[in-house]
Amino acid sequence: MTEDHRVTVHLDALLEERGMTLTELADRIGITLANASILKNGRARAIRFSTLTAICDVLECQPGDILRVR
Repeated sequence: MTEDHRVTVHLDALLEERGMTLTELADRIGITLANASILKNGRARAIRFSTLTAICDVLECQPGDILRVR
């Protein structure tokens, strides 16, 4: 399988900086822990803007703090 994108997800560092678990983030933004884990581990194929907005609201950050292109 060929990699079709170079976007990386940096939720680990943000969660650690804020002293928050992935479970707490998932609960606060209204997604399942399984989906949050898929996103955190870079296995998501897409993310809804509403989910990205919710993550940014909870973590008090910008999308560029979460997603990067390598």
